[in-house]
Amino acid sequence: MKFIADFFPIILFFIAYKMYDIYVATAVAIAASIAQVAYAWFKHRHVENMQWITLIMILVFGGLTLFLQDETFIKWKPTVVNWLFAVAFLASQYIGSGKTLIERMVSGSIDLPKSIWNRLNVSWVAFFVFSGVANLFVAQNFDTDTWVNFKLFGMLGLTFIFIIGQGIYMTRYMKANNLKIDNNSYMDNTETNKEKD
Repeated sequence: MKFIADFFPIILFFIAYKMYDIYVATAVAIAASIAQVAYAWFKHRHVENMQWITLIMILVFGGLTLFLQDETFIKWKPTVVNWLFAVAFLASQYIGSGKTLIERMVSGSIDLPKSIWNRLNVSWVAFFVFSGVANLFVAQNFDTDTWVNFKLFGMLGLTFIFIIGQGIYMTRYMKANNLKIDNNSYMDNTETNKEKD
């Protein structure tokens, strides 16, 4: 559900573009992003860093698009946001609490070795870099209609496939880790029973 909620401004952007034009769509995306952050604040009294980054970027690049009446800026925005996320995920491996960003986001319900968290984090860095490059390629080589379609369906599809891939990868190691825990528990119980005997 949260995955869809994160794409809420993009979905509204797409609808507004199809009904009107790129400038109306940009204004709608700005309003939707502000509403999304306000809702998160009033409901949870907390706004995630990624939501703040996205809001600031849409205000800057969307604002420039509307002020200068130049759609180039709104087309750059997904690339800048993705590359900022890539930097943040990469930096989290060397700065902070010792936990990568992906570990902080997911580790509450999943127990994995540190090396696996690092691999997952690096894969997110690579994904964000790739997404930024893909956006630039489509924006510079195709018309605005194609870019808008890619922004919704292409980016959403790529993200969905990537998350499924991450889930499959994590499941492999979760099973191995659980088996190791079960074996350790069995050995501990065996030793305890021997001592009782």
